[in-house]
Amino acid sequence: MPILDANTFEFISRSPDQTRRIGMRLGEFLHPTDIVCLNGELGAGKTTLVQGIARGWGSSDLVTSPTFVLVNNYHRPDGSEMNHLDAYRLENALEAEDLDLERLIAEGPLLVEWADRVKAALPMECLVISMSWVSDEHRRLSFKFTGDRYGKLLDQLKSGMVMSFK
Repeated sequence: MPILDANTFEFISRSPDQTRRIGMRLGEFLHPTDIVCLNGELGAGKTTLVQGIARGWGSSDLVTSPTFVLVNNYHRPDGSEMNHLDAYRLENALEAEDLDLERLIAEGPLLVEWADRVKAALPMECLVISMSWVSDEHRRLSFKFTGDRYGKLLDQLKSGMVMSFK
């Protein structure tokens, strides 16, 4: 019996730089309206991964955790926008809806840190990345998808990672 189901892929990152590179690879494949949910305790590497995602997507903006402002926006030279929501300070899904999630999703890819806190406000189809601390430099990333779009996205990511980390 497999430990992971067919919709799940697990990877151990060996450094913050490798976590950023995984994010860069993922960012290359993101489309407008894509939703990437990030879960994990403080220090698990969520913002480090988002730094890579934003760069791979084509933004040169400084990426920081939006814990206190709730939403950061990153831009590409073509004017497209990526939104980065940190739900850590939100009490429930209703508070997330008050941030106009539909608009955030429609404007470009949406990255949601602490997504479990507002899961009820998010579409069912998405890519969920659960991150956990393994050691000072190592992080476990578990990618799970729902929906055909995100299955294809994960396939692109996996094939790109195989090529990048050979």
